[in-house]
Amino acid sequence: MWTMLASGCVHRRMTIESNPVGALVLLDGKEIGYTPVSHDFTYYGTREVTLIKDGYETQTYPAQLRTPWYQKVPLDFFSDNLLLYPVTNRHRFRFQMRAKDPIVDSDENLQQRGNAFRSEALISQ
Repeated sequence: MWTMLASGCVHRRMTIESNPVGALVLLDGKEIGYTPVSHDFTYYGTREVTLIKDGYETQTYPAQLRTPWYQKVPLDFFSDNLLLYPVTNRHRFRFQMRAKDPIVDSDENLQQRGNAFRSEALISQ
């Protein structure tokens, strides 16, 4: 009878933050929102986090969700089903994004553009 009263379960949640904030987050290739974002998960292991933001390099990172001791076999049966209170397992990941390098023209391309501007200026006079 006491098993019917047990409300144990494990709530698994990961939070992804970035500097700067507001980066689009893809978790294993699926869009989950903009940083900071929290997402529930079921399985532990390594997940792939991709951050996308204008003016910054798109970056992909591994996020290791380590299994806590109470979620390893055979203890996971008890923590998922028989605990008298809920447990929350939280993981937080913080990533620093790199700004894109400004586009630098080669000397030849820059000279060609300068000559084109000069020609346009002479024609418009």
